[in-house]
Amino acid sequence: MGLILDSSVVIAAERSGETVENLIERVVSEFGDQDSALSSVGLTELIHGIYRATSPEMQQRRQSFIQELLRALAVYPYTKSTALLAGRLHGEQQARGITIPFTDLMIGSTALSLGFSLLTVNLRHFKLIPGLNVIAL
Repeated sequence: MGLILDSSVVIAAERSGETVENLIERVVSEFGDQDSALSSVGLTELIHGIYRATSPEMQQRRQSFIQELLRALAVYPYTKSTALLAGRLHGEQQARGITIPFTDLMIGSTALSLGFSLLTVNLRHFKLIPGLNVIAL
């Protein structure tokens, strides 16, 4: 069992001035000592945020936070089997009239393919993915 940390969790921690060490300690304290990781798609969202920073100081702070995070956590790739799962889920849900934002679908499918839960601040989109255990932070 493990947890994929959605980018919303990381962004909230960085914006509030929390350190990576504090974030990890909080996750362990609230959810137990289990494998915590990022998805490669979530990492892409975090890197995107570096380059959207409104000042050089903010850009440097975000970059340092993410570099520290990458030293502490594994990053799981978006694989062929994850793509097959995401495509099936996306098609099935759209056939029911349910639209899941594509990056959230890819992040959730990564967690689901690993048998991990997803830790997020954004429950709304991830709750639309059948079978995914979504945990609010």
